[in-house]
Amino acid sequence: MKKLVLFLTSAALLAGCQHGSRATLPKWTSTEKTAEFPAAGYVVRNNVWGEGPGPQSIWADSPAHWGVHACHPETTGVKSYPHVGRTVHRRLAEIQRCTSRFAVTVPAAGSYNTAYDIWCEQHAYEIMLWMNWRGKMGPIARSWNARGEPAVELTGVKAGGQTWDVYKGTNGANTVITFMNTSPPTAGAVDIKAVLDWIKAQGWFEKHEHGNVLLDEVQFGWEISASPGGLDFAVNDFAVDVR
Repeated sequence: MKKLVLFLTSAALLAGCQHGSRATLPKWTSTEKTAEFPAAGYVVRNNVWGEGPGPQSIWADSPAHWGVHACHPETTGVKSYPHVGRTVHRRLAEIQRCTSRFAVTVPAAGSYNTAYDIWCEQHAYEIMLWMNWRGKMGPIARSWNARGEPAVELTGVKAGGQTWDVYKGTNGANTVITFMNTSPPTAGAVDIKAVLDWIKAQGWFEKHEHGNVLLDEVQFGWEISASPGGLDFAVNDFAVDVR
């Protein structure tokens, strides 16, 4: 009987997660959890990795035009981080410029964040730039109060052309520094090198001598925790300029 209940639940979930219509067919689509689409020096990834996810399909025309239809249950924890990534693999002191622009369409339901995930020093540091978010989403922090609110390190930080509240903690594997935009946009630009220089000035690259860390990769997409019924996310513009 238990197996029958699980089957019926799964079938109902899939029935409620059908795609919306598109005017034209995209160049690439996939429902595989680890699907990847390399294009023009970037890689678009479906990246379904969390516990208890629902179905998620991804489509892409280019790194600047892609999206997902996600149907994850209303449970705790991040289920996926569909994203576009660009490998940099250069030391901070060797980079003169690293900027990015973005534009997204996001749903008015569910729990998610639209975020850059910037990896440094072979994943010793994870820097997240939350541009906008919704629902039951919160940053990794050094501690939480009795109401479950994360402890902020600094508020009103101006770096990279944006203003942020900054959190710092660990996920058990690496240091996580989260910048949460104080005026959450769905389109804009950010100076990533300026953000990394600010972190260096705080002495937060403590695992690496002098803070001259290796910038591994710049990623951008959505951490999705819940999208019951099926929700659509789309990137309408994106680029990373590294010099």
